[in-house]
Amino acid sequence: MNESLNEEIAKLKKERNAVVLAHNYTRAEVQDAADYTGDSLELARRATQVDADVIVFCGVYFMAETAAILNPEKTVLIPDPSAGCPMADMITGEQLRELKAKHPGAKAVCYVNSTAEVKAECDMCVTSGNAEKVMKTFAPDQEILFVPDQHLGGHISGMLGRTYTLWPGYCPTHQAITPAGIAAARAAHPGAPVLVHPECARPVRETADHALSTGGMCKFARESDAKEIIVGTEVGILHRLRKENPGKLFYPVNERMVCPNMKKTTLENLAAALREMKTRVTVPEDISVRARRAIEAMLAIG
Repeated sequence: MNESLNEEIAKLKKERNAVVLAHNYTRAEVQDAADYTGDSLELARRATQVDADVIVFCGVYFMAETAAILNPEKTVLIPDPSAGCPMADMITGEQLRELKAKHPGAKAVCYVNSTAEVKAECDMCVTSGNAEKVMKTFAPDQEILFVPDQHLGGHISGMLGRTYTLWPGYCPTHQAITPAGIAAARAAHPGAPVLVHPECARPVRETADHALSTGGMCKFARESDAKEIIVGTEVGILHRLRKENPGKLFYPVNERMVCPNMKKTTLENLAAALREMKTRVTVPEDISVRARRAIEAMLAIG
């Protein structure tokens, strides 16, 4: 079945002049069918570089929305439009406008895991892979409103020795990791370094050896001498880590670290998206123009 679907996907990509982008958390077979796999930062950059008429985004809706914002002249498709992000839904544009009204002079910064409407209200966008670098560009005394992820915002403000006003959003999947879970993983795999995502709560980040984006985890795995590594993020990343590092062993902190939305993309609906050219992701122009400024300001930093 997979072989037949892969052949159809390859054929349709040529016919449509399409490129398939897949997030590190998607199903293994979807990652293998993609032209490019990466984290939010890698895919945001890739979306601006591809020479294609059609971009099929295998991930969650805000990611496809970001690709559409950056490529208004291209057709951006998402195989399952119901693939949302609970964290992104924890703040609305109206709520952010109300927060900004209470903090005149503050700069609003959003994690890329946010809706286009929220991005449109922000001065800058960040990803977990570049947040430290981007936030260093603000003056130390600049008041910052950081939305929606309290954990990434707290992680970066702590690293830089600054204080941000944090929106109380979070990733339900990463909330499943606990210090006790890390201790158990260390006991099962003595000596293996522990990597966790910055979306994890502070006690978890402090218990781990490194807090890294999934792109950062891939880089660490390539460059580290460690032969065994414990990974604290959505289990989809294990496929890429094992594929790129066949001589190393990777263990999840928690086997139940599964984002149901990231798993909604399948080979079947990926093929259907290309076959039927659905579902197209569009963003109203007034929102798109303002959101693009925040995203491009981030990308310009590098």
